[in-house]
Amino acid sequence: MPTDPLIALADELYALPLAEFTPVRDARARELRAEDRPLSDRVKRLRKPSLAAWVLNLLVRREPEQVDQVLAVGEALREAQATLDAEQLRALTRQRRQVTAALATTARARAREEGVRVTEAVAEQLEASLTAALLDEGAAAALRSGLLVAALHATGVEAADVAAAVALPEALGQVASPRGPEAGSEVEQASPRPDLRVVPDPEADLKRRRAATEALDTARAHLARVQEEEREAGKTVAELEARSLQLVAEAEELRRRLAELESTAEEVDQELEEAEEEAGEARTSVAEAEVEVARAQKALDALGPRRGRR
Repeated sequence: MPTDPLIALADELYALPLAEFTPVRDARARELRAEDRPLSDRVKRLRKPSLAAWVLNLLVRREPEQVDQVLAVGEALREAQATLDAEQLRALTRQRRQVTAALATTARARAREEGVRVTEAVAEQLEASLTAALLDEGAAAALRSGLLVAALHATGVEAADVAAAVALPEALGQVASPRGPEAGSEVEQASPRPDLRVVPDPEADLKRRRAATEALDTARAHLARVQEEEREAGKTVAELEARSLQLVAEAEELRRRLAELESTAEEVDQELEEAEEEAGEARTSVAEAEVEVARAQKALDALGPRRGRR
């Protein structure tokens, strides 16, 4: 459990059902107002999470082991990128897509258990956020915190800016406290294929050696031809891989833009609620002031008309 009181309170608030967040947050802020005004103000400013962020916060509390397993794939992926191991990178990229899709499905199931329906648009934000957590160490820390207020985005090229996606940037490095059932279906990770070892048959080996000797001249001539073909094919593969990475980055950028627009719409809705509350308070103040003016006017009228000087 976090020792910082604000982080501890945030950990509790972001574990609540989405509909309870705002009323419980405001109630806690009122409770703290007399004893710790600065802490009360900071609690009041905690942002309500978007639906995608709430589902991700629920996931890390319900399925912490499964989330850790998936993020371990991300660590291996980043290591493969750093060492430029192309074969391992392709395998891990395939595995990344599989585990993010599986974990996003688990997240939707946990949301359904809470009576919350996840639309396809939100599901895309879930997969994009989980992909970001696999690609970027900072995004992984933001996901583990359980304090997300918006979906995550990362391209894997530059470090992700996650400060705006978490309620308290200073809480990065904290791990969300588990809530509710933690057991769940595990995302299977691809295990390495074992090395195959064949015990040679001496007689068969002799036959293979004779055949190999007879074919050696032909193979050398063929090698010269296919080496050039290999070089050309390698160039084509490199160009297609680069194009594939570019398309993935462009697609994720489009998802990021969509998520930003949805997040902005939610923020405007929240600001509208607060503005309406302030407008109501202002109308009450105006009514009270009008009563005071009427009372003063009545008192003045009771004094009679003002007499003029001669």
